[in-house]
Amino acid sequence: MDLELFYRIAGITTVASPLVLLALLGIPCLVARPPSEKSITRLIYGSVVIGLSTAVAILVAMLISGSRHVPIDLGDWISLPEEHFDFHLKFVFDRLSVPFVILTYLLCGTIGAFTSRYLHREPGYVRFYVAYALFMLGMVCATLAGTIEVLFFGWELVGLSSALLIAFFHERRNPVRNGFMAWCVYRIADAAFLIAAVLMHHLTGAGDFEVLMGQGSWPEGVASITQTQALWIGLLLVVAAAGKSGLVPFSGWLPRAMEGPTSSSAIFYGALSVHLGAYLLLRISPILELSIWLSGTVVTLGLLTAVYATLAGRVQADIKTALAFASLTQVGIIVVEIGLGLRYIALIHILGHAAVRTLQLLRAPTLLHDYHVLENALGGHLPESQIWLWKILPQSSKRWFYLFALERGFLDELLNRIFVRPFVACFRLFDSLERKWTNLLSGDTHVESDAVALHDEIIEELKY
Repeated sequence: MDLELFYRIAGITTVASPLVLLALLGIPCLVARPPSEKSITRLIYGSVVIGLSTAVAILVAMLISGSRHVPIDLGDWISLPEEHFDFHLKFVFDRLSVPFVILTYLLCGTIGAFTSRYLHREPGYVRFYVAYALFMLGMVCATLAGTIEVLFFGWELVGLSSALLIAFFHERRNPVRNGFMAWCVYRIADAAFLIAAVLMHHLTGAGDFEVLMGQGSWPEGVASITQTQALWIGLLLVVAAAGKSGLVPFSGWLPRAMEGPTSSSAIFYGALSVHLGAYLLLRISPILELSIWLSGTVVTLGLLTAVYATLAGRVQADIKTALAFASLTQVGIIVVEIGLGLRYIALIHILGHAAVRTLQLLRAPTLLHDYHVLENALGGHLPESQIWLWKILPQSSKRWFYLFALERGFLDELLNRIFVRPFVACFRLFDSLERKWTNLLSGDTHVESDAVALHDEIIEELKY
């Protein structure tokens, strides 16, 4: 078989595997005939094995042939020449995407096997796996994306499935509110991503990464835009990455995401979804090289996130939230590595951290039992570690740091003041003007409005 034909068939199979899984799980649910738990498990295993096998086969073929960049071009699906827009469906297998897609299949397979027992006879069993298939499809598309549009499509699927699984236990109030908060933060990140994508189209005439980042394979490409353009586009993409990965100031939603099932917490916020922002920064790393100010911003953001997560994680009372902040600490360090240009180190760090954190989160329910076993074996409490700086700080500073960490840096209130309240106030003003205008036209000046009460209720809901 011709090598190019092999790449094309294997590449399409790698992408189509989670898509077929989503169809096989979703369509029966739409006609009120959900598959059984045993059938779902077999479908999950089959999809992961097929996708992983083809991804590994592509990796082996690339190593043997010496290929570093294998594009799979499926042509234009939408083309609007007069609007200078086209949706170009293209996937790329290179030194960045291949390790990531293999990691995605390995961890999704692990989580699929774990959840088949963890959620056995749970009423939302089928619903979990539909969202799981949606997530796997989104991760594969985002990881292998060869254009900004395909990356955005996968990005959106990951965000949607994340919000759905945070709110998985929808009979309780907190999971729904926390899922809604994560969704709102994702909207901010997605808006920045979309604006950056539009700017890329205007500057380069296409959303193809080869046009934007140069013809060289990752990470050797050279961006084809100016330093000023790189700064503005890069800042928008940094905002998108910060929202998706929970970097400062968008870190407040990450510990709230632990309301979902343990398996979704492990795959999303310990392994794959939380690293998707870092993956975006790695993909656009040629842009970061063009501007020292942009690279400095990325390094500063990573340092702030790592320090913040370290402080907040040391005062958490439950193990899942502590692990969420531990993940955030490592993501902050990874972002620093990307800002400093250490791309391969960052990639290896992501792969190792994702695997370790998945194991820790899956074992979180039994961790306390393990601690008790160790303490019984030692005949006493395990020693507690302290930062050396903590020992020399005055008591007043210790109290301030403790309050700062306990309140999680007051980031929720900060986001409310910067984003939520101005938007709500603006919408209330427009609502009031619209009602006054319509009442004036209709001649009715006594129409009651529930807008004020409704918006006040929304504000109270967002103050949790």
